Amino acid sequence: MGKYEVMKRASEVDVSTVKYKAEEIKGPHLTGFSFKLFVNILEAPLIGPLIVDHLKKDNGMTKIFRNTVIPEEPMFRPEFPSQEPELDVVVVGEDRSPIERLETALKCLPQYDSSRSFHADPMSSFRYWKIRDFAYAYRSKLTTPLLVAKKIISIIEEFSYDKPPTPFLISFDANEVIKQAEASTQRFEEGNPISVLDGIFVTIKDDIDCLPYPTNGGTTWLHEGRSVEKDSAVVSKLRSCGAILLGKANMHELGMGTTGNNSNYGTTRNPHDTKRYTGGSSSGSAAIVASGLCSAALGTDGGGSVRVPASLCGITGLKTTYGRTDMTGSLCEGGTVEIIGPLASSLEDTFLVYAAILGSSSNDRITLRPTPPCFPKLLSHNGSNAIGSLRLGKYTAWFNDVNSSDISDKCEDILKLLSNNHGCKVVEIVVPELEEMRAAHVMSIGSPTLASLTPYCEAGKNSKLTYDTRTSFAIFRSFSASDYIAAQCLRRRLMEFHMNIFKDVDVIVTPTAGMTAPLIPPDALKNGETNLQVTTNIMRFALGANLLGFPAISVPVGYDKKGLPIGLQIMGRPWAEATILGLAAAIEELAPVTKKPAVFYDILNTN
Repeated sequence: MGKYEVMKRASEVDVSTVKYKAEEIKGPHLTGFSFKLFVNILEAPLIGPLIVDHLKKDNGMTKIFRNTVIPEEPMFRPEFPSQEPELDVVVVGEDRSPIERLETALKCLPQYDSSRSFHADPMSSFRYWKIRDFAYAYRSKLTTPLLVAKKIISIIEEFSYDKPPTPFLISFDANEVIKQAEASTQRFEEGNPISVLDGIFVTIKDDIDCLPYPTNGGTTWLHEGRSVEKDSAVVSKLRSCGAILLGKANMHELGMGTTGNNSNYGTTRNPHDTKRYTGGSSSGSAAIVASGLCSAALGTDGGGSVRVPASLCGITGLKTTYGRTDMTGSLCEGGTVEIIGPLASSLEDTFLVYAAILGSSSNDRITLRPTPPCFPKLLSHNGSNAIGSLRLGKYTAWFNDVNSSDISDKCEDILKLLSNNHGCKVVEIVVPELEEMRAAHVMSIGSPTLASLTPYCEAGKNSKLTYDTRTSFAIFRSFSASDYIAAQCLRRRLMEFHMNIFKDVDVIVTPTAGMTAPLIPPDALKNGETNLQVTTNIMRFALGANLLGFPAISVPVGYDKKGLPIGLQIMGRPWAEATILGLAAAIEELAPVTKKPAVFYDILNTN
């Protein structure tokens, strides 16, 4: 007779008795011919299911889903209890236009000082150009959107499949970019720019609809069965503000990986070290911003896919609360863990793009009942006045579970500075059942993705997927309906644990990723790779915000001994974007980006 375990209800668990268990993920690391052979065996009848069952058993998933009685009811998408209002914020109406929201956001920022950018000492440390720098340059006739566009186009057209930095973009049309830039330039010449985003170059991840381009999700074929008739909801908002949409960003195929590997179009390399991955799945979005080629990009985040590449590439990435941004017109719109969020080189630019794209869908307004969006007051360069009252939750054993102490040390240094300079209080917490959370997340992101693509796979497209996507799908196909229900029972249970934690703290702080950018094995460029341990290290701290729908942001805090970027993650209560943005702004002041990436393009240099 087999053994089974009966869980106590979450409300009955004494979290003080919880002991942290470091993750031990078992699975082969394969590239090249051995990886191709492994995938073919994995998809074979009889032997394939045996291997998958062995992998699931070795990694605790069989025990969690098949041998455990979970007393909670299922929660099929995040359900949030009512929340207390955020402090020292500006409330923004859900129905205000993107342009009106941008005007409000600008009033929340420190007064713009052009001397900090255009008249700074050339020997001073590196800094990225910001959106307001471009707006100033256009208004002052130092340059035009058209001149900038031509500069960007000349760089992009030199990229090739197999030479670093390889394609940032999957779809790109120089004539389309020129047309947008000409229209923006004319508006500036007439003295009528639409908004602060007019003439600002923004890249869109390849799983978000943006005319006139197809949406392939990093595949080579999805456009054959899915046409793009109009912009996605978020892209439409950006376009209405005058943003210039540069093209569709490279990504890990269908979001089914965390490194950014894509053998279909070439793997985008990390601008800080072209021998390393960017992180994924929003790889092109992060790399094109980190390289200076555009001010911001949109990504999707279902398992850290905005925050992880932001961290590994040394920029800022925001995951909003589930339902805060409208997913209509994206490949993820039917999911229960995904959001669309901005990546930018600074907190200020992340905030401005967020202000433009926020707004729940009509369905989410009814079912999720979001609180009105709020903006932080960032009127000084030292963060919001509300920062000092924040309680920062830290689970030390988890916080320190990284593959280099450089990561935890840099993040710990920031917490000390927040305490000393702003009066923030660091509170020790315990986050129970992290192993169960990882398993529930795999189920919750994998099953809907597989369901949406099964008709294509049944029609013969499975063989056209990359080998790592096929590996993921082979595992997802082994899950049963009862496994999925068990995962959703865990989701409700984990929500209760976290909401209890948020009674004592305002945010939960961790490193964004458990490692800095990993090296790309040469054999992985042609056929991809499978490395479950790297995947686990990268995703360790990210997936809770997806499974439970909480807002989270990654902000750069320094570099390891190899010069690779490190990010700190701040995860907040439901709908508390203003709180995490305000805290991130304070962190940015304490740890400014000072290292120029190895691949960097000075697009706005007017000298």
